[in-house]
Amino acid sequence: MPCGVTPTTLPCMTHLPPPAEELRLLDAELWQLDARRSQLLARRAWLVAALQQAQGQAGSRTQARPPAAAPGPEASGPGVQNLLLVLGGVLLTLAAAVFTLVSWGHMGITGRALVLGAVTLATLAAPVALLKRGLRSTAESVAGLGLALTVLDAYALHGAALGGTDGTGYAAAAAAVLAAAWAAYGLLPATAALRLPLPCALAAAQLPLLLWALAADAGPYLITAALLVTAGLDAVAALRVTGAPVRVCAVVGAYGTGGWGVLGAGWLSLAAGGPGAATRAGALLLLAAGIALGAAWRGPGRGHALGLAVVAGLLTVAALGGVARTGVPPEWVVPAHLVFGVALLGVVPAGRLLPDAVRHGVVWASGAVQALAVLGALPVVAVVVLGPAGWLDRVWSGAPADARAAVAVEVAWPSGAVTAPVVLVAVAAVLALAVRAEGWRPRARLGALGLLWATALILPAVLGVPYVAGMAVPGVMTAAALYLCRTTTAAARVTALVLALVTALGLTLVSLASQPATLVVLSVLTALFAAASWRSGVAAFTAPAALVHAAALASATGAALDWPAPRTALLVLAVPAAAALLAARLGASPATVPVEAAGAAAGLLAVCLAVTDPPLLALVLALCAVIAAGTALRPDRRPAHYAATALFVLAAWVRLAAWDVGTPEAYTLPVTVPALLVGALRRRRDPRASSWTAYGPGLAATLLPSLVAVWADPHWTRPLLLGTAALLVTLLGARHRLQAPLVLGGAVLALVTLHELAPYVVQVTGALPRWAPPALAGVLLLALGATYEQRLRDVRRMREALGRMN
Repeated sequence: MPCGVTPTTLPCMTHLPPPAEELRLLDAELWQLDARRSQLLARRAWLVAALQQAQGQAGSRTQARPPAAAPGPEASGPGVQNLLLVLGGVLLTLAAAVFTLVSWGHMGITGRALVLGAVTLATLAAPVALLKRGLRSTAESVAGLGLALTVLDAYALHGAALGGTDGTGYAAAAAAVLAAAWAAYGLLPATAALRLPLPCALAAAQLPLLLWALAADAGPYLITAALLVTAGLDAVAALRVTGAPVRVCAVVGAYGTGGWGVLGAGWLSLAAGGPGAATRAGALLLLAAGIALGAAWRGPGRGHALGLAVVAGLLTVAALGGVARTGVPPEWVVPAHLVFGVALLGVVPAGRLLPDAVRHGVVWASGAVQALAVLGALPVVAVVVLGPAGWLDRVWSGAPADARAAVAVEVAWPSGAVTAPVVLVAVAAVLALAVRAEGWRPRARLGALGLLWATALILPAVLGVPYVAGMAVPGVMTAAALYLCRTTTAAARVTALVLALVTALGLTLVSLASQPATLVVLSVLTALFAAASWRSGVAAFTAPAALVHAAALASATGAALDWPAPRTALLVLAVPAAAALLAARLGASPATVPVEAAGAAAGLLAVCLAVTDPPLLALVLALCAVIAAGTALRPDRRPAHYAATALFVLAAWVRLAAWDVGTPEAYTLPVTVPALLVGALRRRRDPRASSWTAYGPGLAATLLPSLVAVWADPHWTRPLLLGTAALLVTLLGARHRLQAPLVLGGAVLALVTLHELAPYVVQVTGALPRWAPPALAGVLLLALGATYEQRLRDVRRMREALGRMN
């Protein structure tokens, strides 16, 4: 071993030690080397950590921005693949089309057949090899190209060899052949995994029947039949196939072609001019109904089946009703359809034979037909209820000839009104007898009641009974509806109340044609609604209705007595008086507020009637104030005294205006004295009440209008009296340390004084030189500036003194 290698190496020797000793020495040397290496690694780790910490601090001080992450891919691999495949297929298809359309004429028949046949067969065979290699997306693209080439083959064949044939017929045959060929290609074991051929075959199958009908110059019936048969085949395919793409295509085709077929059949049914045409159109509609019913029977999904069953029921009614339409008068068309709609309810007993969704759908279809029939009768009901409003412009112009003339005043009588009662009664009978479900039966009975009410309401006008007899019917109906308001069922009570109010409105409008009829009808309705308000749960509605009819009766009575409108207002005031007495008797009843509102409305009507006669208007306002004051005696209506006070003041003012009194104090003093008395009473009960609240309104009511009058009054009497009154008010305010009298009285006194001294000030100002007023203003400003601090102190003291006053 050489000498001096490291400080720890073996000492120099002239001979080799024994093997055991040498092994021991080597192990010791290696252990020392490992210990040294561990020390060096620990030191290195500490240095690295220290450097990283220093770099981190420096980076935080400089706020270095971290490196941005590398942008990810914007499109997925399968998406890019599919896009490339689609683009490739489209480009190849366009190339083939260009070849067929442009370069076709440069080749012979043999070359054409060989080129197209070889390219088409190769393209259709390529997906087989691609599927074996697992390249399904590529196989789909190539298959689509192959299917497009078959379409070009068909076009090329027609252009080369079959140019003399009819284009539409050839297109129908080509579509049928292509549909069959594509379906066979998609069903082959080697290509069964492809998803494109079968939907394409189904799409091509939509055309043959329609194109054949067009090629044969068939009429609209055969064309519609072709559409419906195609839709039926689509429905069968949708029910039989299992693949989602094919099923979606079949459903779309069924709804598309079926919808156009139904529209065509419906148009043919409406345009049919005889039984034969209507029968053919009805057969088409029944075909469509059969397709929809079959799809609903076998199709999955309750909601889908329910909708198809509804469509089937409606199409059946349209088919049978269209046939019946050609054999009945026009006004009986709706009842004929209604008969077939009601007949659909015959499927209810066959519940065990039909699925629940189909049965319910047919029942809903029957309900839809009945609803449409009722909707057709609503114009007659609307004319009977609202048509008499035309008498508002011709009140008491004379009784009409019959009930129909009484309602059709300014509107035309609806055509087909003779069958409206039949429709309403038939639907009411169905609701009352056919609906047996516990949840729907009470509602059906209420609906039947409403329909029977509408029937009885329109029957006098439909039959043309005499005018008086026509009014007796709604009168009896109103009484019956009010009697039904005593029932315990809330829904029945509300229904009866609405029927009573609507009937009473129509009856009132009809009675406006004759003066005796108006007085009798209003009297009867007032009595009926008043009687219905006792021990009834609808008094909150019937009691105000009674008051409204009473107010109308009072107005009509005054007009019948040839009283002028202001005089009639005194008669109308009996209604708010009765309302106030009734409200006091009702107490906390729910009808109290509606009764008071009706009374207030009647009082307003009385005021409006008397507005043209100021003396009578003052009397009416005073009587309204008495009624309001009587209402304010009730503990829960204390705020009514404000209205009473306002009405009394208005009455006094109107009376003064009627006397041509122009002195403002005559209007303000009657307000000031009661206001000051009320303020004094309040201050006595509540010494903490502010003087502005107690005395401010009363003082301002007289002082301010009189102050305005002073500035326009050339005489000395009003300024002297107003100044004296303002002085007394100021002294009283200072004596009792009240802020409102002191401020208002002092301000008015100062302004009155200024008004009285204004002529002299103007005279002195005119006598002074022109430089004197600016000089005096300057001296005043200097004086104010010199004593500014003292003035501020005085103002502060004045504010504190006023603040200490109440």
